[in-house]
Amino acid sequence: MITDPELLKQLMQQGSLLPKEETLEVARKKGSLFIGIPRETSFQEKRVALVPDTVSLLVANGHRVKVESKSGDGANFTDNDYSEAGAEIVYDTKEIFHCDLIFKVAPPSADEVEMMRGDQTLISALQISIQPKKILQELMQKKVTAIAWDYIRDESGVFPVVRTMGEIAGTSAVLVAANLLNTFNGGKGMMLGGIPGVQPAEVVIIGAGSAGESAARAAIGLGCSVKVFDNSISRLRRLQNDLGSRVFTSVIQPKVLAKSLMRADVAIGALRAPLGRTPCVVTEQMVSDMKAGSVIVDISIDQGGCFETSNITNHNKPTFVVHDVIHYCVPNIPSSVSRTASFALSNIFSPLLMDMGSCGGPKDMIVKNPGFRGGVYIYKGVLTSEVLGKVFDLNYKDIELLLMGMK
Repeated sequence: MITDPELLKQLMQQGSLLPKEETLEVARKKGSLFIGIPRETSFQEKRVALVPDTVSLLVANGHRVKVESKSGDGANFTDNDYSEAGAEIVYDTKEIFHCDLIFKVAPPSADEVEMMRGDQTLISALQISIQPKKILQELMQKKVTAIAWDYIRDESGVFPVVRTMGEIAGTSAVLVAANLLNTFNGGKGMMLGGIPGVQPAEVVIIGAGSAGESAARAAIGLGCSVKVFDNSISRLRRLQNDLGSRVFTSVIQPKVLAKSLMRADVAIGALRAPLGRTPCVVTEQMVSDMKAGSVIVDISIDQGGCFETSNITNHNKPTFVVHDVIHYCVPNIPSSVSRTASFALSNIFSPLLMDMGSCGGPKDMIVKNPGFRGGVYIYKGVLTSEVLGKVFDLNYKDIELLLMGMK
């Protein structure tokens, strides 16, 4: 022990000159998300917005997730699956609609909007054709920020939800057609595809988007003879390059299309309109000239359909016959493979939600991410969609100008 006062003073002065640890500012932890997953009540909607694996990831990163009981039943996920993933199972629907962020598949119903407390964020699909004006006005009155997931773009400028659901619908359409060609389903008794020594089935696909490309890929994989029609040369060229094989492609010329349909065993309508109704490119006369027992699968039926003979059906009674041609016109094909579709949706939104949490929440995500901002149609009660404004004669403001005014 040092007792000399002079020596102790010298040692203290030397110690003050020794290097010390630098004190750095600790980054402020962003607030966690509070997400509610309601049970879907729309007709034959079996998908769920988030699967248990994604819920587990969110909870592990400090976010809170409430799931309404039986939300995952349609996709074969149990309440126990969600509970083990860390979700809070809720039996009162109102409790779900009091969460800060409501995440669902179908657009909200009037009853669901009424249960919302206001000043929340809603992420769901936007179906302009069935979106009532009253619901929009109610969302605006409650100062809700509403985001249409089918209008969100990724970093490459693509609509990931539209593309993914289109891929599911396109592949499923070929599988549906294969089943309908079965003798016991009223079909021609053909196998969709080809085997050595037997002429392969002919498939005509109208539309070269994601659904059309997936349908073409599935049909080629089965050994079918495939013809693809679209009015966009660039889409047809991209399809050729992506498939890696030469298939017959053509712009939609009525005479060429009619001749191909006469020989077709399966016709798949996969056109998609950016806004409004899908163009009807196949007339009733063209359908009447098709072979008896052939099959039409109209994926475009949710936008009106591209066959003149198409009428909306459902999963309980999916087909009808016109001019001896079997028509399958179910608007929500991905719901028939709800588990796969739910995983696909979760794969898209799990990184988005993680990014949203790290940047501070939905409002900060809207400012930071232009692709995510593109899905906003109501921002804090202000309508920002020009299309909805013109369709329903409502005042709207551009989201970019609105954000600039709030800075």
